[in-house]
Amino acid sequence: MKYSRQRESILNSLNEKLDHPTAEMVYNCVKKEQPNISLGTVYRNLNQLVEQGVLRRIATPASGDRFDIRTDPHAHLLCTRCGKVLDLEDDLISELDRNVMRTTGFLVNDRQLLLSGICADCLAAQQVRLTEETEDQQAV
Repeated sequence: MKYSRQRESILNSLNEKLDHPTAEMVYNCVKKEQPNISLGTVYRNLNQLVEQGVLRRIATPASGDRFDIRTDPHAHLLCTRCGKVLDLEDDLISELDRNVMRTTGFLVNDRQLLLSGICADCLAAQQVRLTEETEDQQAV
């Protein structure tokens, strides 16, 4: 793959932001540095970087593809409230791989695992709202 300043800017934005951005998020970040870059160029470069194994694509049901600079084996957690994607470290998943091998004889050599739920920040915000509502009801 040939060097390009645009591709370097795209990779830099992914290295700086480890939040598994969408192509649009990368575009908005890179556009500050490279005002003439197009969204199509960002998509094309992200796809090439995925094909080269430099990035990993995370397919999410509601918000489209997200991109991960980490290519080592790990899983992801998707918050269905705020859309945040978090890394799930490999220890838990490695245990699953061992159980799969032990019970089925199947050797897992790659995986794309996305668990959906509610992140700690959204749960905490929900708890605060519930507490405030309860206090408001008790005051009446």
